[in-house]
Amino acid sequence: MFDRETQVVDCRHGMGLGRGGGLAQRGTLSETGRADVIAIAMSPGRRHITKPVCELTYGMRREEIQVSVMVLNTGSGVPDTNMGSGSFGISPEEIAQINRHKVAVIHTGNIREHVVRKVKAILEEANVPAVVVCQTLVDFEDFAEAGVKTKIVKPKDSDILTKGRVMEIVTGVTRGESCSREKLNELVKAVKITMRSLEN
Repeated sequence: MFDRETQVVDCRHGMGLGRGGGLAQRGTLSETGRADVIAIAMSPGRRHITKPVCELTYGMRREEIQVSVMVLNTGSGVPDTNMGSGSFGISPEEIAQINRHKVAVIHTGNIREHVVRKVKAILEEANVPAVVVCQTLVDFEDFAEAGVKTKIVKPKDSDILTKGRVMEIVTGVTRGESCSREKLNELVKAVKITMRSLEN
């Protein structure tokens, strides 16, 4: 179990106790002392498994990155091709928590269209630079085509739909499986690059 002083949760437990409780529970928020980075996970369910977020968070904290963790309260429905079921959502309270931080690490899954739509939905309201972590191959152009601002590819001004911006992308992180040291290192590097860019 992690140190309770920083309210880090033990991901081996399946129960959730709200703020500072088990990570697997929807609506969980675990905060650190300094609002630098927030790791955002989709709410848990049959297809949404939060396990990698535990390892990603631990990997960042090991490198002395201050990370809070949020598991969204909605979004565990079975997806359809267009996400037309309305199963994904984010509340004003969750947006407010994200906006308190300097950088958001958004962990999503393996359907490219859903990754883009979920990241877009978050960044439409959250005015933060983001590092996207997912399993599927996705690039800056995919986000820009959907109206998401990115570090490299910018939509036309009239097509920009987000306040926040995708700064880095880490692919090949599989939900429900252990994350490799290589991917943890890639994430840490992406977060540090993004944090440094804020200082310039």
